[in-house]
Amino acid sequence: MFINLDNPIAERKTKTVYRDGDKTVKLFVENYSKADILNEALNQARVEEGTDLNIPKLIEVSRIDNRWGLVSEFVEGTTLAERLEKEPGNEEEILNQFVDIQLNVLSKTVPLLNRMKEKYKRKINSLDITDTIRYELLQRLDGMKDHVKLCHGDFNPSNIVVKENGEVSILDWSHVTIGNASADAANTYMQFIMDGKNDRAEKYLEIFSVKSGINKNLVQRWIPIVAASRKAKGKEEEQEILDKWLDVLDYT
Repeated sequence: MFINLDNPIAERKTKTVYRDGDKTVKLFVENYSKADILNEALNQARVEEGTDLNIPKLIEVSRIDNRWGLVSEFVEGTTLAERLEKEPGNEEEILNQFVDIQLNVLSKTVPLLNRMKEKYKRKINSLDITDTIRYELLQRLDGMKDHVKLCHGDFNPSNIVVKENGEVSILDWSHVTIGNASADAANTYMQFIMDGKNDRAEKYLEIFSVKSGINKNLVQRWIPIVAASRKAKGKEEEQEILDKWLDVLDYT
């Protein structure tokens, strides 16, 4: 398949995303883990085949210019992130729609996906932190309830596209697991915080708690664990902020 790389639409440290007509091409840097790329493709395919959610269809895994790429269906529309920026007066309405979409995802399960608690355990054990903090985080994680809800893992407004006909599509399933809904909400909350949207984070958490029936304290108890998992990604600009969220005693 010929791939046109003349139209980049997003760039990250490890990958660049291109649009090629009706396709999206996520092209990773050289020497990026083949296992991680194939796992991402497998996760996307399992969600696509195992649920009725509207997500971009995976077309193929390709080798392009000595780099691995994932080719998926391109989704035309407006992201909820774009709407939040353009329509500040409609923030509450947009956040309500955002939470409704998240709760629909969380109502599904795909048993063959990786389990969230195992993933977080590996992340915590990989960190350069004190033995005391590691012990407290692992104890907190071990005490959390085991659920099998479909957790997107990076559920943020930039990954929600609304088409012109009102249909919603959910992008980027690279971090998907099955696990606890409160953890997925904590991850979304933390994403707002890391984007400097503290007030929006609190509004989101309030709406999520009301609509889901999950007490905010249950979401907050996951925050140190989620912060530890995010810290394991190694983004230098985030380390200092994330270190402040690792203390489990702040969320008892």
